[in-house]
Amino acid sequence: MLSQRQLALILIAPGLFLVAALFLYPLGFSLVSAFTRSDGSLTLEWFAKAFELYSGDILFTIIIVVTSCVLTGLAAIAIAGTLTLGENRWVVGTLRALYRWPLFIPFIVAAQCMRTFLAKNGLMNNTFVSLGLMDPLSATSFLDWRGIIATFVWKQTPFVALLLAGALASIDRATLEAGRNLGASRPRVLFELALPQVMPTLLVALVLSFVTMLSVLSVPMMVAGSQPTMLTVDMAFRINAYGDYATANALGVITYLISAGAAILYLKRGLAKEGAP
Repeated sequence: MLSQRQLALILIAPGLFLVAALFLYPLGFSLVSAFTRSDGSLTLEWFAKAFELYSGDILFTIIIVVTSCVLTGLAAIAIAGTLTLGENRWVVGTLRALYRWPLFIPFIVAAQCMRTFLAKNGLMNNTFVSLGLMDPLSATSFLDWRGIIATFVWKQTPFVALLLAGALASIDRATLEAGRNLGASRPRVLFELALPQVMPTLLVALVLSFVTMLSVLSVPMMVAGSQPTMLTVDMAFRINAYGDYATANALGVITYLISAGAAILYLKRGLAKEGAP
């Protein structure tokens, strides 16, 4: 007869195999390749090459992702606050029915939608022209860094808002009602009473969104094909154009470090909060 521990190992073995084959092995291979030459000797030349060629793209990637996270957080707070504290049933019901739709749209589809929406002759500009709000000659394309940010924010806001709305719905309503009874406005109740209680949930959602946006290839490649661009496009270019896996893996390690930086900031905040009296 098998023990419970053996049965548990059998049940999780397929999942462990997939994690090892699809994540741990590629991670280990990329780390080794980024720090070694073809003869197996250790080197940092691939990182030097990556910084020499793509230092601007590294900074561009960080700015794009951080800006997108900030705007996503603000939009999610507005949506979750309206769903939780809103008093207009029509507005709350309509928002609840619509805001989650981008969750089910893949990034590659979202990028294609934005290409047709933000182009010079796209849906947005044509709508403004038809309404008389814009002259046809003054229409400009937003298929650049602005399009990348717009796509990321539109795609990730429902995810953050869903987690945040659930956290807001679980807090004690008596505190919020007390604030309202004392004359505080809904925005003040949201930012001073409700939001501090759910800040850990918001930070977790933003860290997950940060990592997700950092790893997306389709959006920067399809929405903005010009320079500067994001690191995922640079990695794909090094592999597809030159077969330069070493430099691509060095860029991958840099993205690991950027992601780890976001996680470390969150963990340090959490540990500091736990250690506070």
